Amino acid sequence: MIRFYCLQNRSSGTSLMAKAAMKSHAPALYSLAVIQFNGSGGGKNEKDLRAGVALCARAASIGHVDAVRELGHCLQDGYGVRQNIEKGRRLLIEANAREFFQSVSKTRTRHQSYYFQLARATDAQIPCSPLLSDFGYNVEAPEVHPVNNFLKEWFESGVSELGNGLRLCSYSGCGRPETRVHEYRRCSVCGKVNYCSRACQAIDWKTRHKRECVPPLAPLINDGDADGLEGMVEIAPAEFVGGH
Repeated sequence: MIRFYCLQNRSSGTSLMAKAAMKSHAPALYSLAVIQFNGSGGGKNEKDLRAGVALCARAASIGHVDAVRELGHCLQDGYGVRQNIEKGRRLLIEANAREFFQSVSKTRTRHQSYYFQLARATDAQIPCSPLLSDFGYNVEAPEVHPVNNFLKEWFESGVSELGNGLRLCSYSGCGRPETRVHEYRRCSVCGKVNYCSRACQAIDWKTRHKRECVPPLAPLINDGDADGLEGMVEIAPAEFVGGH
C-alpha cells in the first residue's frame, strides 16, 4: 500500500499486495478490493466491480470485518453482484457482531477481574464501537492498521502532497488518497466528506459524521465528473438509522 499510494509505484505495490493476498493475507485482499472498486491508479472505466466483490468475499471468509461490511453493502445495493437484501443485512449484522466480540476480548484482556466491562457513553466525543454506539454503550474504538496510520501521517505531514483536487478518505482510520480527481464518493447530504468505500462511510457516519452532517444552504454544483457517483447508490444518513 505504501508503494502504491505514497510512492505511486502502482505496479510494484499491486504486485506485493497480490503476493500477500495469494497467501490469504486478509488486509491485502481487502486493499486490492478497494482498488478494484475505485479503479485506483487508472481511469474511471477501469473499475472491476466483480473482481472487487470476489476479493471482498475472500477477505470476509477469513474474518476481515471491513470486508464483511463492504460485501454486505454490495449485496444490499446490487453493486458488482446480484442484489440480495436479506443476505446483505445478515452480513452487516455479522460485521457488527465481530466488532462486538473483538471489543469484549480487548476489555477482558485489560480488566482481568471482570468477565467484561461496558460503560455508558456520557460524552458524544468519546470514540466508540459503531455497533455499541447504537445502543448507548461505549467501548474502545477498533485499532487502526499501522499501514493506514502511516498513509494518513504521510500525506497530512506534507512529506508528499496530494495532487490538485485530490482528497484523502474522510474516515480517520483509513488514510487512502484518491489517485484521480473525484475518484471517491461524497456524502449525498452535505457533500463535504468523501470515502473510498462503503465500509469507511458506514463507520465514519456512526462514529463522527452523523453529528456534523448538515445540508448546504444552496444545492451542490455538479463538478462535471460523475466518476464519484457512477454505478453507486450513495449512503444517506437516514439509511443508517437502525444500526446496520
